Amino acid sequence: MAEPTPLYRQYLELKKQHPDAILFFRLGDFYETFDEDAKIVARELDIVLTGRKLTKGEERNPMAGVPHHAVETYIARLVEKGYRVAICEQVGEPVKGLMPRRVTRVITPGTVIEPALLEEKRNNYLAAVVVEGTRAGVAFVDITTGEFQTTQLEGEGVAALAWQELDRIAPAECLVPQTDEASDSGFEAGADTQYAARGTQWHLTPYPAWHFELETAHRALLDHFGVTTLEGFGCADKPLAIRAAGAIVQYLRETQVAGLAQVTGLSTYSTSRFMVLDPATRRNLELTESIRGRSARGSLLHVLDATVTAMGGRLLRAWLNQPLLSIEAINRRLDAIELFYAHTRLRAEVIQHLKRLSDLERLTNRVLAGRAGPRDLLALRTTLEGVPAIRGALARLGELPEALRELPLDPCEEVVDLIRRAIHEDAPATLGQPGVIAPGFSEELDGIVAAVRDAKQWIASLEHRERERTGIKSLKVGFNKVFGYYIEVTKPNLGLVPPEYQRKQTLVNAERFITPELKEYEAQVLNAEERIQELEARLFREVCQHIGSYAQRLLGTARALAHLDVYTALAEVALRNRYVRPRLTDDGRLMIRAGRHPVVERMLEEPFVPNDVELDQGEIIVLTGPNMSGKCLR
Repeated sequence: MAEPTPLYRQYLELKKQHPDAILFFRLGDFYETFDEDAKIVARELDIVLTGRKLTKGEERNPMAGVPHHAVETYIARLVEKGYRVAICEQVGEPVKGLMPRRVTRVITPGTVIEPALLEEKRNNYLAAVVVEGTRAGVAFVDITTGEFQTTQLEGEGVAALAWQELDRIAPAECLVPQTDEASDSGFEAGADTQYAARGTQWHLTPYPAWHFELETAHRALLDHFGVTTLEGFGCADKPLAIRAAGAIVQYLRETQVAGLAQVTGLSTYSTSRFMVLDPATRRNLELTESIRGRSARGSLLHVLDATVTAMGGRLLRAWLNQPLLSIEAINRRLDAIELFYAHTRLRAEVIQHLKRLSDLERLTNRVLAGRAGPRDLLALRTTLEGVPAIRGALARLGELPEALRELPLDPCEEVVDLIRRAIHEDAPATLGQPGVIAPGFSEELDGIVAAVRDAKQWIASLEHRERERTGIKSLKVGFNKVFGYYIEVTKPNLGLVPPEYQRKQTLVNAERFITPELKEYEAQVLNAEERIQELEARLFREVCQHIGSYAQRLLGTARALAHLDVYTALAEVALRNRYVRPRLTDDGRLMIRAGRHPVVERMLEEPFVPNDVELDQGEIIVLTGPNMSGKCLR
């Protein structure tokens, strides 16, 4: 290959670090891709494939680019197809004419954090699975909420059990050890670099098998959580669970360059606490999506989801995917739903308060991940400010069911006060624009802002003063990005120019000048604006770090709000659809009076005909199709 240009050499060095990802290389207002990446991008995104000379030879390298302001849309389409995308940004000042660049993060289907690329009411899970003999480990994480769980499965046919659990989790991406035996574990690779598990829509990502080794995975977890033992996480005696969870942590370290501050804990769960449904049963029950359209419409979730927050929507989906087996636990939920069912005014009041809330769970984790913007903090403050009203509404009721009494509705007044003092009410959407930090929060910033304001006022009044002083009525004071501030005098008036004016630029019909005093004020304005931007960015980071120290309290409040949303939503649906509370027993009998199918009833145009069902222990009913006989077998 001919000698590459400095820019192309820089690209090749970064591409070498991320050979399996499409590298979006920032060039001014565009993200460009080159070579094979460009061909993929042009094909998958249906954009024009162009070319550019990137070597000293005559050959033009393939090239395809997208505008920076619309990059999220293009990335979403690539990630949906299973591609990894490495984002390369310009950082610092040019060195010998070449802008320094580095990869700031790698986006894969399971590591998306941009709100525009996520479904509000659905978790975006990254999972990992490892199967060995009669044991399997499954782990999954949602880096937008901080949820991180792992489990170990055991028994004959454990690969099928792992597959069932992954089908329940429905991850956006699943890591599997990169070995020739991958298909023997119940998973198989597809063409090229995209993967799909049998009968599913998740992306399988082969990951070097050494990441799944017990010692490596164990050390990764200890280092990440800063602990000396995993006893506190409940998985110390579950080596396969450790291996799956440890592989996830290593993968996230590679893709999340900014760190993993939002992943603060790991919980170990047992599938024995929930009803395990195989994929075929799950699909046929149409719990969260219909068989035909694979959409929520026509599913049980569609009937029950009256939640008004993204947090509540995600929790309801999780509950439907993990039916409880404990009668006591089920009744605790039903007690809370019944309270809101019986108190219409309370339910309506709580729902109205919940409607005003933002996604506190994801906002908190954006702060922890260092991805929050000024308006994210304002949304976080507004959400916390709504918590006291919800607490007050519940308090007026007096005695509450256990499920509601234990909800930690913490308004985090310290966080609200900090944001109120620190962030301007009309803050811009992103850092880099002035007006992020509120007046009065920083004496240093206020002093610089005041100096700039005074300097700009002096410059604004300069034109009038100089016209009066010099007698040049057409004199103008202006500014451009190349020459800065200037005093412009037309050529017929050059004889009236004072001696202290210093020529700066010659035009066809005029001359532009600068004065020592104007130069001094210009320096104050231009240098101060850069200092303001740097200082606001530093202060904003400090505010986010301080908020991050309250993360556990904030996430506890987020979970409490999600539970309230689900309880009130289910009560609303029950009242609207005339549902009644079931009485649960463990005597093996099933009795339904005037039963109606919740989904079919909603889909029918004519009234649904209720039916009774009565089954005693040991009985089985075989139901067949229309105009055919059914049988009851003992």
